[in-house]
Amino acid sequence: MTLTAQIVDRLSSLVVGSGWRRGKPAPSTAPEALIEAARALPGLHSETRVGAVAAEILAGYGALDDDAKRAFFAGLRDHFDPDHGALAKAARRWLDNGGPGDLESLSRMAEPPRQELLRRLNTAPGGTARLVSMRADLLRLTGRDKAFARVDADFRHLLRSWFNRGFLQLVRIDWHSPAFLLEKLIEYEAVHEIRDFRDLQRRVLPVDRRCYAFMHPAMPDEPLIFVEVALTDDLPGSVQALIDEHRAPIAAEDADTAVFYSISNCQAGLAGISFGNLLIKNVVAELSRELPDLTTFVTLSPIPGLRAWLDERAAAGEVAIAALLADPQPVSLVAQTSRYLLLAKDSKGRPRDPVARFHLGNGAEAHRVIAGADTSDRGTKQSLGMMVNYLYDRRRIEAQHDAFTETGVIAAPKRLQDLARKTEAEAELPAKAGKTDSKT
Repeated sequence: MTLTAQIVDRLSSLVVGSGWRRGKPAPSTAPEALIEAARALPGLHSETRVGAVAAEILAGYGALDDDAKRAFFAGLRDHFDPDHGALAKAARRWLDNGGPGDLESLSRMAEPPRQELLRRLNTAPGGTARLVSMRADLLRLTGRDKAFARVDADFRHLLRSWFNRGFLQLVRIDWHSPAFLLEKLIEYEAVHEIRDFRDLQRRVLPVDRRCYAFMHPAMPDEPLIFVEVALTDDLPGSVQALIDEHRAPIAAEDADTAVFYSISNCQAGLAGISFGNLLIKNVVAELSRELPDLTTFVTLSPIPGLRAWLDERAAAGEVAIAALLADPQPVSLVAQTSRYLLLAKDSKGRPRDPVARFHLGNGAEAHRVIAGADTSDRGTKQSLGMMVNYLYDRRRIEAQHDAFTETGVIAAPKRLQDLARKTEAEAELPAKAGKTDSKT
């Protein structure tokens, strides 16, 4: 019996003997046995055998506790890098000869064996969904540990290929959609909680409401991302008004504005693989075909990092949060929010607010800042009730996207830009005065 066959048989006996398929705890040696089988998997030639062993590995992994899963990821990290010696020789041959065969050999040697392992694991029934779940575990258990970065890079590389636009299916979700899909909306709603099926009905049943999701054929029961849309006859100023159970619906044909008021990513294992840009553009196109009288496409978006930033500015003596909250005319709060959205940067020089990065990167304009737009506990805690309309102008999306990604230019009306710069300058005056006083 070959070494590969011995390892595979050992894995099969461990799976059967440990009761993994019956959901019992895995033995302490399970991660090591799984890694042994994983190292042998690329050497198998029978497609049937590959699929069977891949299924055994995924079943075994699924029964591990968190400590054992982390040990499994350590095995993926330590045993599936390219052969440095062989890679160096292939690089020298290509540099010396430059032939197409040498380049092909170099490319083959440079690919980490982890990628071929993941491809073979994907041949198991339900393999794609299980690998997405596995990556979610990887991100959760290793966090920002750079030692595992190359493992995640291989997951991300393949998932980007498997989940490219050509495979995504835009699906409208309404009250007549399958029950399992409606239940997923309740489970995954990340912006404005859906409390129950009555609440869900108010989101998808009225004639002035729409919901769209991206689906993937390898995960037919799992939405990847979904967006909730309100059709209105004006720019929205309150999310509570949009989702009010007592509101009076309008006829879809009477609407001139489509409001994207909730966008939820559903799969933690697909973090960093963006679908939102495509989803919004596809929904804009779909709504424009259905309702040609729609002229305005905007979001009503949260500002999740605002309160934390204001706390920092308060600690620096630039703002007084109590005064901001006490002002019956929230001029100063609007000004500080504009400053945060347009001028506050993260360590990479990007807009600090993650929602702003998303929409501005998609080519939207930071159109209007709104006080008192979210009076929920979460909205008050995160952003003192502030929200923002990001405008998706179909005539300018591409140009604004290019300007933002190439040079960091943020699209915003002049009134908002002037307000942000004026507020920033006023905040800097006390700091400059303090430095002058210290010198004298």
